[in-house]
Amino acid sequence: MGTFNYFNYFTEIEEYFWRKRGAHLLVSPLDWAIVETWQKAGIPVQAVLKGIDRAFESYQRSRRAAGGRQLKSLAYCVDAVLDAADEDKEAAAGTGPQPRPAAPAGEPFSREELRAYLRRNAERLGCAAQKVQATQSELAARIESTGKKLQELLPLLDSPAALDLEDLERRVSVLEEKLTAALTAGASEDALLAIRREMDRALQPYRRKMTAEQLRQLERQYTQKRLFGHYELPRLSLFYLT
Repeated sequence: MGTFNYFNYFTEIEEYFWRKRGAHLLVSPLDWAIVETWQKAGIPVQAVLKGIDRAFESYQRSRRAAGGRQLKSLAYCVDAVLDAADEDKEAAAGTGPQPRPAAPAGEPFSREELRAYLRRNAERLGCAAQKVQATQSELAARIESTGKKLQELLPLLDSPAALDLEDLERRVSVLEEKLTAALTAGASEDALLAIRREMDRALQPYRRKMTAEQLRQLERQYTQKRLFGHYELPRLSLFYLT
């Protein structure tokens, strides 16, 4: 995947899946988590789209399709996408060194867009910290600290040199991972149990199609998304800027 092409990653996959289904429906938390696992694994968009095509072809031959049932989730496409990604890797390995793609003209985001994004997220973190201050002071402190660390990244955007977006992404991703760990530790058992039940219901039709590692990754992404939603927190990765 080219440098930061993934900023359009979710939109491309989402729109392609909608076209294949012939219905423009809200994307479920499960589907979002699946796309995140593909993005974090570095699977190129074209491999994802190829896998989706194959999954739909397979589904059309199934009994469920014959009964008039629609393919409802990207979970059905997981194996086909991973197979397509493996094929692309093997094909690339057999072609020898590849020319480096030309650098894109200009930066994908303006400095002002990035500055506004970091500030907005820092403000939202501050508001979220205030909401839990009375009941979870330790978690509130961690959320507030994350917001301050985001603000500390702002001077990076003032550098006259070319902006290193990959480094900025690494920095905010580390903050997001640490915040996720704090949320998991701070969430009540009831909240985590509710997320687990919801996740199990969503995954039930697809568990047999996934390996244990695929399920672990997906469960981790699903839980993270739900915890951030529960505490009304913004996602910090630049992946969400668009």
